[in-house]
Amino acid sequence: MASNKFEMILCIVNAGFSETVMDAAKEVGARGGTVIHARGTANKEAEQFFHITIQPDKEMVLILVPVEIKDDVLHAIYRSAGLKSEGQGIAFSLPVDDVVGLAKDAPKQEEPTENNVTADKTDKTAADTEKTEE
Repeated sequence: MASNKFEMILCIVNAGFSETVMDAAKEVGARGGTVIHARGTANKEAEQFFHITIQPDKEMVLILVPVEIKDDVLHAIYRSAGLKSEGQGIAFSLPVDDVVGLAKDAPKQEEPTENNVTADKTDKTAADTEKTEE
C-alpha cells in the first residue's frame, strides 16, 4: 500500500478569521489555501455543552499540505484560532490519495517538433483552400 504524500486540512472558523488560520499555517510551511463561506447549524444544546456562543456565519479553510508538516499546521491553527479563541475554530485532516495540478506534478508539455509544425501548416493550408473555393 502506497503512503500518502499529502493531507487536506479543513478548518471551520467564525466569519472573518480565515486570514488568522492562513497566517498560522503559512508560518509553519503551508503555501496557500481556499476559503469557502459557510453557515453553521449547531443548536442551543451544543452551545451549552461546549460553553460557547455559536455564530452561524462560518468560513471553511481548505489547505493541502505535505504529510510531513500536517501536525505542525494543525497545532499552529489550534493555537491561533482554536475553540477557546474568538475564531472558535475546529480543524481536522483527511488523507489525500492523488493530487494533480501542483507545479512539480504537472506533466511536461511536448516540445514543438518539425513534424508538429509541418502538420499545423498543412491543416491551415487545407482549410484556407476550402474557404477560397466556396
